[in-house]
Amino acid sequence: MNRLARRLTPRTLRGRLSLVALTTAALLMTVLTVVFNTVMDRHLKHQADDELRNRAAAVATTVDTSGPRVRVLETVNDSLLDTNVWIYSGTRLLEKPPSATVGSTLTRAADRLAARGSPLCATVRTGNPRLVRLCSQPVSGPRNTATVVTAADLAPYRNSAGTLLSGSLILDAVMLACTYALTRLAVGRALRPVRTMTDQATLWSTVGSDQRFGAADQPAELARLGTSLDALLDRIRTVLRHEQQLTGELSHELRTPLTRIVVELDWWRARPRSAAETDATHEVIAEAAQSMRTICDTLLNDAREGAQNTTTAVGATAVAPVLRRLVEDLDARNRLKTVVDVPDQQIEAGVASALLERIVSPLLANAVRYADSTVTVSARRHAGGVRIDVTDDGPGVPEEFLDDLFQPGRRADSGDGHDGAGLGLPLARRLARAVGGEVSHDPGHTPGARFLVDLPAG
Repeated sequence: MNRLARRLTPRTLRGRLSLVALTTAALLMTVLTVVFNTVMDRHLKHQADDELRNRAAAVATTVDTSGPRVRVLETVNDSLLDTNVWIYSGTRLLEKPPSATVGSTLTRAADRLAARGSPLCATVRTGNPRLVRLCSQPVSGPRNTATVVTAADLAPYRNSAGTLLSGSLILDAVMLACTYALTRLAVGRALRPVRTMTDQATLWSTVGSDQRFGAADQPAELARLGTSLDALLDRIRTVLRHEQQLTGELSHELRTPLTRIVVELDWWRARPRSAAETDATHEVIAEAAQSMRTICDTLLNDAREGAQNTTTAVGATAVAPVLRRLVEDLDARNRLKTVVDVPDQQIEAGVASALLERIVSPLLANAVRYADSTVTVSARRHAGGVRIDVTDDGPGVPEEFLDDLFQPGRRADSGDGHDGAGLGLPLARRLARAVGGEVSHDPGHTPGARFLVDLPAG
């Protein structure tokens, strides 16, 4: 039964609202039809009683109760007045309709009404489905009392009631059909803005659009819906932006170790190599692969923890070994002079080793990309934490580009012949801020560029 009800229930909100409106209208019309027909039936019955009493009053004018006996006077319209009329003197029958017999159903009913001696009405069934209505009217005199009983066939009144019932049922059916059609039309028009908003939200969520619905000039319900959809679109756009950022950062960070692997393989294939050279190539490839794995783990963990609104796991890392390892990798691939200046070898930063590499590596790569001859990396204690400086002797950052320096995907001159996607500096700042640190640029340093990394102490 429940399964059948579920299958018959409309699947659309428009259909369900139309069904609810139709059901409500059907119940209301049923009640109104019952009440209307009950009232009309009572009205027709009262109308019949009024007609019978009027006839009884007319007949009573022909009854003389002033003498010793009750007499019925003859009149011009006596035949019309005597139709379906019984006249009694007390309980004694004086006159009856020509078609009625003494022991008939109507005569016995008239006898009972006359015996009561008060104005009464009763309905008698003389045949199926024939019904007759009888009313008694006492006629009092100074010496005698008479009773006039009149009768009328209820068939015309029942026909009128049946006609009214049929007409009301037909009207109900027409009203229900109109109600259903108008409700579907009205609900469809009312839900049209919702469908439009749904289609727009689907499109905007796919492309990450900046467009929003807003709550101005909207009904209260649509305003709340628009506000909810705007919040959902903002979250979707944030997720899409994070995905794009993560993809760009992975591509940016993995480019260097992947290039090392490709270069080593090309060098190894160029001519036959000794076993020692082959082992060295394998070691470089393994180191680059491990670096790629570390990069993936660091960025993915940061993205995952950032989505959960938590900070990156804190550790304690000696700064000097990490900086020397990064510089050695740079020296192996570049002609530049790279200097590491860490007076205090015991300095520790309060971050994990892999995260420290990911913060400093983009700054070193940027310095090597634009330096003329020398890159300097230094680390010192500063304001209760650790400060790492990355300095180069290149042309420096153009003044007009300072506001966009840490914006993802922005480069001062995309046609300067240097590779890069403009993601390294934003990545370094984002990772540093995730652990309570900061990456900034020193605009007062000349010549070249100087970037400052502030991290909590380990």
